[in-house]
Amino acid sequence: MSFSSSLESPITTAPARQLRRRSLAVLVCVWLVLHLGCLFTPGLLDDVDSIYIEVAREMLQRHDYVTPYVDGIRFFDKPPLMYWMAAAGMKIFGPYDWAARLPLSLAVLGLFLAVYALGRRLFGERGGFYAALAMATSLGPYLFTRFYIPDILNALWMTLGVHLFLIALDHAQAGKATAARWATLAFAAVMALNLLTKGLIGIVFPIGFVVLYALLTKQTRRMVSLPLFSALAMFAAIALPWHVLAALRNPAIAMPAGTGLPEHAGWFWFYIINEHFMRFRGLRIPHDYGQVPIPLFWLMFFLWLMPWVAFLPAAWTQYARLWRDRSLDNSKRKQAALTVLLWSGMVLGFFTLSSRQEYYSLPALPALALMAGGVVAGAEHGDAGLRRNILRASTWFLLPLCTVIAVICGVFGIISPSAPAGADISQLLTSNPDQYNLALGHLHDLTTRAMGFFRAPLLGMAVCMLGVGPIAWWLRRNGNRRNANRERTANSVLAVSMCGVLLCVHAGLARFYPIIGSKGLGTQLATVVKPEDAVMLDGELTSGSTILFYTRHPLQLVNGRVNGPWFGSFWPDAPHIFEDEASLHRAWASPQRVYLLTYEKPRIADLQRFAPVRIFASSGGKMILTNKP
Repeated sequence: MSFSSSLESPITTAPARQLRRRSLAVLVCVWLVLHLGCLFTPGLLDDVDSIYIEVAREMLQRHDYVTPYVDGIRFFDKPPLMYWMAAAGMKIFGPYDWAARLPLSLAVLGLFLAVYALGRRLFGERGGFYAALAMATSLGPYLFTRFYIPDILNALWMTLGVHLFLIALDHAQAGKATAARWATLAFAAVMALNLLTKGLIGIVFPIGFVVLYALLTKQTRRMVSLPLFSALAMFAAIALPWHVLAALRNPAIAMPAGTGLPEHAGWFWFYIINEHFMRFRGLRIPHDYGQVPIPLFWLMFFLWLMPWVAFLPAAWTQYARLWRDRSLDNSKRKQAALTVLLWSGMVLGFFTLSSRQEYYSLPALPALALMAGGVVAGAEHGDAGLRRNILRASTWFLLPLCTVIAVICGVFGIISPSAPAGADISQLLTSNPDQYNLALGHLHDLTTRAMGFFRAPLLGMAVCMLGVGPIAWWLRRNGNRRNANRERTANSVLAVSMCGVLLCVHAGLARFYPIIGSKGLGTQLATVVKPEDAVMLDGELTSGSTILFYTRHPLQLVNGRVNGPWFGSFWPDAPHIFEDEASLHRAWASPQRVYLLTYEKPRIADLQRFAPVRIFASSGGKMILTNKP
């Protein structure tokens, strides 16, 4: 059976409805284990994870769902949908970190199901299942849902948008005007939600895909026959109200000279001009983010789909063959190939030219997962060429790579000395603050001496990597060419083993948490702090933002008038939360009780000149100091 025909071949080994139920059950179970099961630990991370959720908490507290605030300061960095989602979770279940995370976790389940539905359309039932399974068990989608960022939600809207557009075209071709209208309106609604999730880039990718796809498939007339004005009205009805209200409630005000800001600026300048156009050119003010080099960004683009990325060369080979076959110019198979290639290439190309972070490629990962799912399903259906290519990828890529990783993890897990009881992991790490503007910057702090803290995850990783690599390879290598059971078993072993790998990643993150989060310190402080006490952070907000969420107490920033709260601090009604060395020293010597979260041990000697210093609590290289017993 050829790859081309396998894309549309029905599965005859089980009734279609039963097979769909089984596929959905597996995907939901994977989500329950990896996402819902990991919802409660660890705590919020310092930086954007806790900042975005704190914005949502302050929305609830202020009953203001238009203007975002953090620590009482206007915060215009992002559109509101992520805040609204977290606020909804906390409104229903209470102001808990897991409640704030729950809506995004449900959106992740929605992404798996959306990839499954689109995959069924493009590559058949098994193709859709394997595409969703690849999305659910790959490294990137899991890793970048461990903290609260909008990019995985952007991937959901992109997937739904592509599918709805294809449905609308099909209905238009079949003369079903009413069905085409509803699909087009749904597409517009999804685009509006994407705009409220990720800003203008949330509509650039879907609209770019729609236009290029229509041009390349010569369906521009069919596209313009869709109810575009009704769709525009739907889009405006959902997307415009917040933008208009935000602009009206936060008009331009005079800005101080010498800051690099225009003479007058408000929400419109900062959010529309600065956060979109100037960020694209790498000129955003303030420049508070890192920049991933282009080669590393490309490498990570594919790394995030590990281990299923190994099967992409087989897909590209088959797509190239399809493209050369002129007899298939308008075939569904060729259009499926165009869909995934155009989608992924557009995202990769855009961020190659723009500023970029490690996770900016997430909106393209569903396209890569669909490619992988299509070829895996084709091999399972009996395509001999695809089976050879997948076996080759397993032999020359997954087998050696996973074996090496298993050996390294196993060796470190066995020979690394156990961490002493009560030891602080920060004592065994290095410090690389220049890397902390990157999402994974703290990984540079790891040392071989710290491996004892990760013994169990390392040993678990070693065992699971044997399943991803050698065991899955052995099953493919010794399978009967006409028997799909071995191929299916190999895919199942790979997916189950990757679930184990991701759970080990989660366990490792929990052990590393004291370095990147401060929930323990925050909850401990919350038991004693009083409204009249001062809680201060030695540095910028991102270095200890979890304290703000877990104490529910205003946080004063010492030498921290930078980055996130900087622009909002120029508003006349901004609270006085910014301190300097002199004001810190005065507060420390005053009758008021002061708590100070700091990373700097020399700060103790500095403050002892003004009043006694007591260490209230410490963890992860951070200390809470106080001036009163």
